[in-house]
Amino acid sequence: MKNAISISLIIFCIIFSSNQCKNKSLMSKEIIVKSKSFIDGGMIPSKYTCDGANVSPQISWENIPEGTKSLALICDDPDAPMGTFVHWVLYDIPPMIKELPENILPEKILPSGAKHGVNDFRKYGYGGPCPPSGTHRYYFKLYALDTMLNLEPGKKKAELLKEIEGHIIAQGQIMGKYSRN
Repeated sequence: MKNAISISLIIFCIIFSSNQCKNKSLMSKEIIVKSKSFIDGGMIPSKYTCDGANVSPQISWENIPEGTKSLALICDDPDAPMGTFVHWVLYDIPPMIKELPENILPEKILPSGAKHGVNDFRKYGYGGPCPPSGTHRYYFKLYALDTMLNLEPGKKKAELLKEIEGHIIAQGQIMGKYSRN
């Protein structure tokens, strides 16, 4: 009887640890996020800021895992003086979409079905960097989700993060910098 319990326990541990490894490998898969508008870690040209045309940069991605039902994008500035400032919230991006072209219009719902949230400028769509002083970092974070959220347009970053909790199967980011000095 003890041998049967021991063998059952060993089999359970092997199966459990095998499943944990599979789950870890899914979560550790990183999306490769790129831009033709700026290089990762480099300066964002003024065209994409409040000092220029304030149009959204081109963003593309690779390595979206199988099982992805939708994508979400958040762009924020953790260096803002009053805490992280959100510049762009976009969700329900279909997984077959591989890039966002430059100058995405601030429509609530895009032709692809993707939906804009509200940024910290209290507007739909992209709001470019406009730091008061110093060099700030702008993270464009892309999340692959195991569900289509089917949310109404206009969600804020905090609301979106709550909705995607437990649904993220991969993520990636690109970071650009900007200074008005």
